[in-house]
Amino acid sequence: MSERIEIKPFGAQPRQLDHIVGVLVRGGLIAYPTDSGYALGWRSNNRKARDRVIRLRGLDRHHHFSYCCRSLSEVGKLVRLQNSDHRLIRQLTPGPYTFILPSTNNVSRNAQLDKVRTVGVRIPDNPIVQGLLEVLDEPLLSSSLILPDPEGKILDTEDLYDEIYGQIDLFVDAGYCPLEPTTLIDLTSGHPEILRRGRGVIDFL
Repeated sequence: MSERIEIKPFGAQPRQLDHIVGVLVRGGLIAYPTDSGYALGWRSNNRKARDRVIRLRGLDRHHHFSYCCRSLSEVGKLVRLQNSDHRLIRQLTPGPYTFILPSTNNVSRNAQLDKVRTVGVRIPDNPIVQGLLEVLDEPLLSSSLILPDPEGKILDTEDLYDEIYGQIDLFVDAGYCPLEPTTLIDLTSGHPEILRRGRGVIDFL
């Protein structure tokens, strides 16, 4: 079974955040709203949850997951930043962008399914996510909730919940949010390379 909790789009109540974090701490997998659609979230040391995400999304063994972070200082603990990287991320966040960067030793092996030492990081512009991260007090491993072959067109959260029912532990329902992925920017080569055009504006790059 999958539990469902309904929260207001502008933020969750403290007791709701405590409940969501409790599910994560107990090893659960959640679906939650971000500024670029719903995502799947789990703690970085939770390999079982990671493997559930791989099955749910039909991912291959080369897929890298991303960390949702509260701040640029938290990002700096997970990846190695050049001055230009720092300036760009500070300029674009919080917002619907994911940045690929060389990872530090603080990154869990569960975030990387091959031997390439890079990882995605992002700082979402969403009060629910920021509140959740504040209570959890650590970055959250995350994957966009993009299903491989849904049986029907997903129009709203009811459809989404029906598609993933039984495959997650908690669905954090904040109603409609844009079903458009983040803009994915690779910063490993010394200059920004756009790997995916998403919700984040990149015309100035």
